Amino acid sequence: MSDIYSIGFGVGTCNSKGDWLEVFYPKPLFKPSAEIAKAVTETLHIDGGNHSLPLDATLLHSLTEKLHSAGAGEQAEILQQFANSHRPLIVVVLSSDEAPQTVPEAYLKLQLLSHRLVKPHETNLEGLFGKLVNVAWTNQGAIDLDELPQRQLEARLNGEHLEVACVDKFPKMTNYVVPTGVRIAHTARVRLGAYLGEGTTIMHEGFVNFNAGTEGPGMIEGRISAGVFVGAGSDLGGSSSTMGTLSGGGNIVISVGDNCLLGANAGIGIPLGDRCTVEAGLYITAGTKVALLDDSGKLVEHIKARELAGKSDLLFRRNSTNGAVECLTNKSAIELNAALHSN
Repeated sequence: MSDIYSIGFGVGTCNSKGDWLEVFYPKPLFKPSAEIAKAVTETLHIDGGNHSLPLDATLLHSLTEKLHSAGAGEQAEILQQFANSHRPLIVVVLSSDEAPQTVPEAYLKLQLLSHRLVKPHETNLEGLFGKLVNVAWTNQGAIDLDELPQRQLEARLNGEHLEVACVDKFPKMTNYVVPTGVRIAHTARVRLGAYLGEGTTIMHEGFVNFNAGTEGPGMIEGRISAGVFVGAGSDLGGSSSTMGTLSGGGNIVISVGDNCLLGANAGIGIPLGDRCTVEAGLYITAGTKVALLDDSGKLVEHIKARELAGKSDLLFRRNSTNGAVECLTNKSAIELNAALHSN
């Protein structure tokens, strides 16, 4: 096999039953070379399909030698370090981009996103949420919730403090990868599986869910919900919101184009094209009735916001006199209206 989707060598945490809670892949591979794919699949005796296999000393030694021979020195060095570990080790081989079936597969796909190897919606995450388990994320690592009371007691008896930072299916991204060229003021607000492009700043109230993120550069002081991708040069003002597929957006993929601005407390339930602005405090949903104005400010007609989805050069505002939601364009609204109806 020479055409492999992804390979990950990981070290992680299992509960007392041997079930995986989480996996850390220091350098996941996306579409590795034919030489690397052959070295791994032949050593593991894999011929198609997606596999999650435990790594023992014998496999580590064989894989290290094969990867050195295949010119994958960096991966071979990682496996050499694995040889000194007392933690559970695993190798995941994804022959194709199928929906993840195990916790190790799910964690590999999430880390492909956060390592910027794939962008949101570029890898199959169907059913991922259901494959992950709720975990207590502590200063001593991931702990199974059923085992947490005993671990808390043991810590107290040993004079230790067991800090439970959160209980969630997703850990924070920065415990697995910190992408280059980003600033994150409050790391707990960026989930593993977020994609943060170069030049992105996430302020204290900014939030980025999994399978979502930014092209960068950009300033994020609002919420990027699951499935939402924000284009280059776009800013989300304080407490602004994007409606994701897990927060009422249904199957509509919400996105923000390049050089857009969502004002403070603004929100969108439709995708925006490039160079769009939504004024502070205004939430636009697909069914919002919008007064479409021409470039002289005259009313053309009333439409629903979904008809403006993906259009560029729009300014959404609320009329301070009558409360109506209005949309102005840099071009004639008559031309825009004609384009809407022709499509």
